[in-house]
Amino acid sequence: MIMSNCLRFLIICIFVGSFTVHAQVNGLIQASAIHGDNQLSWQQGGVGLYRFDSEHDGIVLSQGLIEFRQDLSTAWSAHGVLNAYQDPESTLGFSQAYVKYQPLSQSKYKWHVRVGGFYPLLSLENPDIGWISPYNYTNSAINSWVGEELRTFGLEATFKLPGRSYRSAHSFTFVGATFKGNDPAGTLLSWRGWAMHDRQTLFNESIKFAPIASLSTPQLRFQANQVLPFTEIDGRFGYYAGIHWDYLKKSQFRFYYYDNNGDPAVVNRSTGQYAWDTSFSSAAWLYKFNGQTRIIAQLMSGKTAMGRSRGIDNRFHSHFIMLSHKMDKHRFSLRYDYFEVTDVDDWLLDPNASQGEGITATWRYQLTSNWQLGIEGAAMNSQADNRAGMGIKTNLSQQQMMLNAQFRF
Repeated sequence: MIMSNCLRFLIICIFVGSFTVHAQVNGLIQASAIHGDNQLSWQQGGVGLYRFDSEHDGIVLSQGLIEFRQDLSTAWSAHGVLNAYQDPESTLGFSQAYVKYQPLSQSKYKWHVRVGGFYPLLSLENPDIGWISPYNYTNSAINSWVGEELRTFGLEATFKLPGRSYRSAHSFTFVGATFKGNDPAGTLLSWRGWAMHDRQTLFNESIKFAPIASLSTPQLRFQANQVLPFTEIDGRFGYYAGIHWDYLKKSQFRFYYYDNNGDPAVVNRSTGQYAWDTSFSSAAWLYKFNGQTRIIAQLMSGKTAMGRSRGIDNRFHSHFIMLSHKMDKHRFSLRYDYFEVTDVDDWLLDPNASQGEGITATWRYQLTSNWQLGIEGAAMNSQADNRAGMGIKTNLSQQQMMLNAQFRF
């Protein structure tokens, strides 16, 4: 299975490359030997918070992606990321596709505009090709959720004041965007809770979750047992704004405020999707002690609600701190995550409270310029009130081990 998937993806790479002769094309294939626990994963409709479980582990194609840039003129360029996954079923599609306008001749300040589907740049954990992490293979709870339920389908403008242009040690970037879609954002946090993985949702994909008991009640009879995270439901525009501060490339800080401006009273009965009113603040910080050692931390807090009378009303919070050290061809990364969802509504029929914490330790070895090997171990404890309604223990302890072989081209 893994060989056929890798071969299929290589054929796609050659096909894409043949049509983008003058484009900048990079790609990555990652095969993993996974040992999961016996808790059925959310990927398979269970309540497990890791990507794989003991019934669906073994040797898998965990990442396959092509990232390309095609210059259309001196100012315009087209960008895209094509991903291939084999879980929960074989899937090929785009996780990002947009055009960028950046004038070639600019004064002391710089600016650009992006239009299409892309990630808001609120993360300092995922700067690598195709929005993956160069540190841990399993993302933090925060950026696992960003990869699941958040994507900007709209317009983003960025204005940068480089420090060197003003003989300053400080650089600032201001970001603003408006978008549609992302109306169901908050669905997974409320009914599944936070999770930890590296599976990005592709355009037009759906994400199933466990058969929550409350979905069989009259109050929630229109909600499907899945989320279509990038759909437009209420016709409203959402927005976000952010600021980046960079001090001598030694310390980086990013703050974002995001609001999808959802109307929680609106539901699309044909797709079983509600518009959730979801907003949050995110603060991320990276500090380099030296050329080898750095610390990365991020905090996200927000709220989400759905239903005509906001029958479901939750607060959510997560933070992580990571220490990463590079030594010759080796990189060691250790991360601690905490996450929680607080149920503040009066609907006893639909308990949404959950919380947990996890530790993730990763070793990467750069064998050659193209090949990388790695080992990762992760452990997590979590609690969710709605598991009792499915006959599952509310408290779970999970573990995951993986060996990775990664090839870049």
